[in-house]
Order: sequence, then C-alpha cells, then structure tokens
Amino acid sequence: MRAWSLALSSLLVLVGLPAYAQTSPPPPPAASPLSAGGLAPPPAVEATPPPSATPASTEQNLERADREDSGRGLEFVWLNGEVGVMHLGLATFSQDHLVDAKNVKTTETGLVAGAGLGFRLVFLTFGARFRYAPLPDVKLWTLGAEAGLHAPFGALELNGSLGLGYVSGSFGGSSTLPSVTSVGKMAGFDARLGGGLDYYLTNMFSAGVNLSADLMLLKRSSKCVTGAGLPGDVHNATYCVDGSSTGGALSATAVFGLHF
Repeated sequence: MRAWSLALSSLLVLVGLPAYAQTSPPPPPAASPLSAGGLAPPPAVEATPPPSATPASTEQNLERADREDSGRGLEFVWLNGEVGVMHLGLATFSQDHLVDAKNVKTTETGLVAGAGLGFRLVFLTFGARFRYAPLPDVKLWTLGAEAGLHAPFGALELNGSLGLGYVSGSFGGSSTLPSVTSVGKMAGFDARLGGGLDYYLTNMFSAGVNLSADLMLLKRSSKCVTGAGLPGDVHNATYCVDGSSTGGALSATAVFGLHF
C-alpha cells in the first residue's frame, strides 16, 4: 500500500500537480499576559487631537476680551464730589409744630453739593458722605456713613448705596419774621437710599450720575417769640412748644470720582 502511495505521488509530481499533504490546524493564539480569568483589557483608543484654533477665531477672542475688559486694576480708596438739585419737603409725611407754615416754606427746590470718601473691597465700598443744600428758606446739611454695592460692566459701573447719619439745619432766612431765624434750629436723623452709574474715563477717573431719596426725622426745641416786635401775631406761638416732623428729599447729582 505504501508503494502505491509513493508511486501516485511521484506521478502527480511528474504531471505538475501538487502532492496532497494533510496539515494540522494552526495552534490557538497565546493568551495575553494581562488577561485574567478570561478577561482582557479593551483595545487602545486612538485619541483624536482637537482642531487647532484658526488665526481668525483667536483674533476675534482677543478683540472680545479687550472689549469686555475695563482695563482697571484693584481699587482701594475712592474720593468723589457731586453737585445737583434737591427737592426738600420738611413735612412730607408729618409735622408737629416744626415751622410756621404761613411764614416758612415747607417745600423747596434748590442747589445741593457734597463729597464722599472711603475704601473699597472688590464690589463693596464703605465711607462717609457730606451734603449741603443752601435753599432759599432752609439751610440744610447732612453727614453720615455710607455703604455701597457695585456691579462693573467693562468701563461702566452700576451702584447702589445706603447711608445713615445726622442732619442739621436752620429755617427762616427769607422769612417775613426776622425773629424766626433765631429759633429756627433743627436737627435729627437722616437715612438715604441711592443708586446710579459711573463711567471710568481712565482707571483713576470716573464721571456719572446719582439719584437718591432721604428720610429725615427732624426736631426743634421750643423758644417762645410771641410779642418779640410783632405783637398780635398769633403764629409766633408755634415756636413756644417743641416741634418735630418727618420729612423727605429727592436729589439728582452729577458725580466725579478719583480711584486709587
């Protein structure tokens, strides 16, 4: 049998046909050294690099950042001055013999000026403010502490403030009763709520506007002037008793500030 197989193989070789040979199946692949318990790590994922920013998009981002940046550094100390108009009401909410309304105007409009000084912590400011209003019949000034909250939008900055302090003044400057001037002294408590905006022309100088409302609790000590050169004028009896009132004021001012 073996001889027949060799003869057949020789014949196939002679005629150019490959001899048939039985081959064994290939061995199974070797197990990965990292596999354990039949589990193998997942194949590596090729990371796709992010697309590089084009020069045009980079330039646009820089321009936007330049527009949004105010160009200001940290601010520690501020100082500002203001001038504008005040509308005062000595008896806006109530009055109890503070003034003789027949001889002294309880509502006036006129000039107001002031100044403030303080320090700043990021978005918060703390300081003091003085205001003076030389109105025709009433001379009034206030001095108090002030706290503010600021919201910058580039070179523009919105602000709100709350002030508490002292108010003092006198009335009767243009009154037909000369003796009123000697008794028209008043003082009390002042509370102010304000808001406005500032525009930073440079990192140290700003200009803006402010609107504020004051609540004033005023008192006056008694001083009887009945018969002081004006006999029969019963209105003078107003000042023979202590007087008080709850008044208010509205102010609109232009503000100019320095920042360090």
